[in-house]
Amino acid sequence: MKPTCRSCRHCPDVQEYHEHPASGNPIVALAGNPNTGKTTLFNALTGNNQHTGNWPGKTVLRTTGRFNFRGKTFTVVDLPGTYSLHSNSADEQVARDYLVFGRPDMTVVVVDASCLERNLNLVLQVLEITSQAVVCVNLIDEAARKQIAVDLSRLSQELGVPVAGTVARTGKGLPELVMTVDDICTGRIVPAPKRVVYDQEIEAEVQRMEPSLRSYVPKGLSPRWMALRLLEGDQTMLQIIRDHNAAPDLFEAGGLRNASV
Repeated sequence: MKPTCRSCRHCPDVQEYHEHPASGNPIVALAGNPNTGKTTLFNALTGNNQHTGNWPGKTVLRTTGRFNFRGKTFTVVDLPGTYSLHSNSADEQVARDYLVFGRPDMTVVVVDASCLERNLNLVLQVLEITSQAVVCVNLIDEAARKQIAVDLSRLSQELGVPVAGTVARTGKGLPELVMTVDDICTGRIVPAPKRVVYDQEIEAEVQRMEPSLRSYVPKGLSPRWMALRLLEGDQTMLQIIRDHNAAPDLFEAGGLRNASV
């Protein structure tokens, strides 16, 4: 019998994505802006082994798939295409909540090589939530036609996480991407994202709030990330803290990770 979440209203329905604690099979989330080729990458990885439905309580499409590599079955969750994770729309809320509460083993952030600067906003937001990530620079063929070349090694150094170049439509670069995904999941690669430093006033407030938040935030969530959301006035975060204090066992290891609404 799969565990269910008894009272948390904020975590998404992740029940079918969390079969792997017993089997050891990893879960990979795909995030990215619209029109980056994220769905093409998802189809290339999973083929016909897909399942489609809706996120609970939403009209937002939920698509999952699977692929095999090195004797393991990877479950891939194709998150809605979004420009940010600020929860300003249903798509953004689903994507953010899954990364925060679904806790996938790792996240592939897909970006368009021909408009990298616009896509990096989402990359940095994802890296504030999780260090278990790889940036997939897709559409490198389209960028080349526009005489744009991306220095993948330099980008990796600047971000502190692995970067892979792909053409999902043709399959170019996918073997290297999948190998990197597995290496992160198994700990052979340990990403170390560089922290975004905000204005001095914001950083001072974050430093002031972090110590107090450590005993209140659910286990596994960054007090720094929570402090930044509270400074933005995100009321959802206040409710999460209230729920955590009302039922802290739901947020312990194995709680939200294996929970569904």
